[in-house]
Amino acid sequence: MSQVLDTPPRDTPPTPAPPAAATEDAAALAARYGLSVSGARPTLSAYVRQLWARRHFITAFATAKLTAQYSKSSLGQLWQVLTPLLNAAVYYFIFGVILKTSRGVPDYIPFLVTGVFIWTYTQSSVMSGVKAISGSMGLVRALHFPRASLPLSYCLQQLQQLLFSMVALIVILLAFGVPPGPSWILVLPALALQSVFNAGLALVMARLGARTPDLNQLMPFILRVWMYLSGVMFSLSDKLPKTDLPVAVQQAVQLNPVAVYIDLMRFALIDSFTADNLPPHVWAFALGWALLAGVGGFIYFWKAEETYGRD
Repeated sequence: MSQVLDTPPRDTPPTPAPPAAATEDAAALAARYGLSVSGARPTLSAYVRQLWARRHFITAFATAKLTAQYSKSSLGQLWQVLTPLLNAAVYYFIFGVILKTSRGVPDYIPFLVTGVFIWTYTQSSVMSGVKAISGSMGLVRALHFPRASLPLSYCLQQLQQLLFSMVALIVILLAFGVPPGPSWILVLPALALQSVFNAGLALVMARLGARTPDLNQLMPFILRVWMYLSGVMFSLSDKLPKTDLPVAVQQAVQLNPVAVYIDLMRFALIDSFTADNLPPHVWAFALGWALLAGVGGFIYFWKAEETYGRD
């Protein structure tokens, strides 16, 4: 017993100091060995270059989606033209025949068909943008590529579909006695500005739709209200002054982006739709809407690049 009590206690060996690397934070350690975060958002300029490098993928993806869209139907790609024409026929029966909104509108059928085709282009771009990310999660999680490729390819698909419809529109214009003229060249800048606007809006909706799946159910109601405020079936310049709305509200309705692009296309294609039917500074507003939606929508989408497919 005394021997046990008299034995001096053994000294506890000191705990070895952790290696210097263990005391570094993750960012310093990654910088030390040249590591980077997987899927990190690139700079804006680098992101643009990545998209440009994948331009062939965007084009091929859009064409493949367009080809597959009606592959199982008997009439196939003919539905690209029949769908907007049938919509125009329904609107003509309801608004032109029953509600008589065609009164005071010369060349009403070309007027209506032009509005339906241009509206359908924006509507389809918005709806495809909502589902661009949320509906392609398998692709997003499997491959590394700039996610903006998806909404942009869907917009390109809708542009390709519109170009098919424009062939039918030209036939309708000629059939109803609307002759081709120099103003038809204005279709190109008007369509280019609308395409930039649609692409930017689709990018915004793609980011929102990736986080909020219910947006896909809500958007048809919002788009229906927007359609009625855009003069698709009637002339805003004729109907608005007859309402009790304040002048500022009337101008806001007439200068909403879809109404602007519809008016420009009607002005370009239909002789009876003269400059008196256009709101003031319409080209400036068309350019402003395109820049606001195109640039703003692209930056807004890019800001969340690293979050897509991470949920």
